[in-house]
Amino acid sequence: MEQRLSIITLGVADLKKARKFYVDGLGFVPSSASQEGIIFIQMGSIALALFNHDALAEDATVPPSGGGFRGVTLAYNTRTKEEVDELMKLAVKAGGRAMRPAAEANWGGYAAYFADPDGHLWEVAWNPNFKLGKNGELILPK
Repeated sequence: MEQRLSIITLGVADLKKARKFYVDGLGFVPSSASQEGIIFIQMGSIALALFNHDALAEDATVPPSGGGFRGVTLAYNTRTKEEVDELMKLAVKAGGRAMRPAAEANWGGYAAYFADPDGHLWEVAWNPNFKLGKNGELILPK
């Protein structure tokens, strides 16, 4: 198996509300591959998909119930420390909830967390040890 991640699909309660947050609020650009019931957004070398929560559970043949911490967070790494604060303000203005304010991290960076309207957690972080390529791809040290 190749070491790769292709698409992260978020189950959302209301696709129109999710679109308002991600597209209108955060400024993400939907792909022309989007269609009735699903929105695809190019995110560097992977894609983000927004899909109805219950339909996603049905597709995976798992119960749709459950809540609280899902054991997963999404991360957006920034090019500068200041960009963390800017993106947190943007996320809250778009309808997200600040979960942890930006602060110096014990690993030497600067990070914060917000939740989207469905409660999916996003970390916004500046890490001086991680580089970002010209298209935003994360380049880990070897």
